[in-house]
Amino acid sequence: QVQLVESGGGLVQAGGSLRLSCVASEHTFRDYAMAWFRQAPGKEREFVVGISWPFSRTRYAPSVMGRFTASRDNTKNMYLQMNSLKPEDTAVYYCAAGPKTWAPTYSDSNVVSWGRGTQVTVSA
Repeated sequence: QVQLVESGGGLVQAGGSLRLSCVASEHTFRDYAMAWFRQAPGKEREFVVGISWPFSRTRYAPSVMGRFTASRDNTKNMYLQMNSLKPEDTAVYYCAAGPKTWAPTYSDSNVVSWGRGTQVTVSA
């Protein structure tokens, strides 16, 4: 089973930017569709963006569309560029792997593997 490790979280002021990375443990990364989820304190985990394989088609949650950009390479890396950050973006961000058929729903019930998460905090 593929293992995922996120990095790049931190503290940033509103309007700032962060770039998250997710590294997979093995070359079978290309067997999976990938996604980012997040969970804010006291709230349920929510979908942020999904990115398919092999065509890297993306689907964004409305709350981040136009501000966040997801990408992946064909080895073992996925990225999330987050611009114009808002305090409501504060959450633990999780990288997730799922089946190639995962799109377009990206339901968290189909996740094959989760990363441990990276904290993003946006101050007002």
